[in-house]
Amino acid sequence: MNPTLYNYLAIFTAFGVSYLIRVLPLTLIRKPIKNRFIRSFLYYVPYVTLAVMTFPAIVQATQSPIAGIIALAVGIILSFFGAGLFPVACVCCAVVFIAEFFL
Repeated sequence: MNPTLYNYLAIFTAFGVSYLIRVLPLTLIRKPIKNRFIRSFLYYVPYVTLAVMTFPAIVQATQSPIAGIIALAVGIILSFFGAGLFPVACVCCAVVFIAEFFL
């Protein structure tokens, strides 16, 4: 098979699959969802997706995964006590810098 034709076929296949994944729920589900379980599941999907994408990046972005885990723990504790996003990010960066200095 011609490599150019193969590339176009792969692009259009990816487009079709991605389009169907986005359009099918809109066309098949027209009524409001009344099931409490499904509604609560759909409510938490964005948060879980963000956590699944962010957690490995936090641990792997540092030279030592232990420094990333320490910074993650400090960030969770600070955010639990009501610190904002910018202070938590600054403190976590400082924690990683200090932890990598000692590790």
